[in-house]
Amino acid sequence: MVLGGGEADGTGCALTGRDAAMDAALGALYGGAGSGGSRKASGERSAGLGGSAPHVARWLGDIRTYFPSSVVQVMQRDAIERLGLSALLLEPEMLEAVEPDVHLVGTLLSLNKAMPETTKETARAVVRKVVEQLEKRLATRTRATLTGALDRSARISRPRHHDIDWDRTIRANLKNYLPEYRTVVPERLIGYGRAAQSVKKEVILCIDQSGSMAASVVYASVFGAVLASMRSIATRLVVFDTAVVDLTDQLDDPVDVLFGTQLGGGTDINRALAYCQSKITRPADTVVVLISDLYEGGIRNEMLKRVAAMKGAGVEFVTLLALSDEGAPAYDREHAAALAALGAPAFACTPDLFPEVMAAALEKRPLPVP
Repeated sequence: MVLGGGEADGTGCALTGRDAAMDAALGALYGGAGSGGSRKASGERSAGLGGSAPHVARWLGDIRTYFPSSVVQVMQRDAIERLGLSALLLEPEMLEAVEPDVHLVGTLLSLNKAMPETTKETARAVVRKVVEQLEKRLATRTRATLTGALDRSARISRPRHHDIDWDRTIRANLKNYLPEYRTVVPERLIGYGRAAQSVKKEVILCIDQSGSMAASVVYASVFGAVLASMRSIATRLVVFDTAVVDLTDQLDDPVDVLFGTQLGGGTDINRALAYCQSKITRPADTVVVLISDLYEGGIRNEMLKRVAAMKGAGVEFVTLLALSDEGAPAYDREHAAALAALGAPAFACTPDLFPEVMAAALEKRPLPVP
């Protein structure tokens, strides 16, 4: 679509009505330096949202009128990054005008300490809306996938009739095929154990809360709450920068988890892993998921020794460079290669793939690395 009509646009076509309004909304963000978002009489475009909260609120309303939600989210993100609108998000009326999404949540969390009390309730409402959308999208599939993995990990050789895994049983007994009867005689039955109410596996989510990991923190908090709701999995959630904070007792509400984080600051992966290692009581039944871009500010060699020790004890160790839809971020390639050499390949994971990654880790089979 071509919008515009001034000399700089080169179309020679004047815009009116809705087209002119859409052009003004785009020009205010992408049209260049300025503060008015209008077109001068000479045809020169001036642009910018200025510092006026009412002006920005009107602009946010305009883009929601003229563009679909996915485009609105991109434009909001660009406005925050290009025009420095973060401070305006500290005003309740501004938060009520924005389109909630994961990136907006990350921005709000980074502003948490500077947020006045009058804004915090509105901010929590915005964050809760996004969290509920993510839970609705991800929870059912995650529970179903991991429940299946837990059942398969409890495979037994003398199952009850209803617990027989017929596919595996037939494959295991193909040598006993009787052509005259056109059937297989199963000498060995393979089946699933019934799901027990006791804890089968322990999962520790260890999340880097440096500023670049904002979207990953949001998704990991939601998945942490979903895992914690499953009786067969004991879930611990740990966030870190140069300090380590255990947020496990807040997992019943991922919004509380998110507001318990502090995005930004340095990174000490070794210290975080030392804490996680101290909480492992059943290594063979434990999965540790490190979510970090691996820029280590702590002791590199000690970090790698801890990973090696955990794996040597039987812990399944998963390294995710990101847990988001944005692909791999900038990351420390040397550390990623060192972890891969230890049998813990580092890769970026989308939220939709995460249940499959966790299922593979719980079953101790190769991870579905993209």
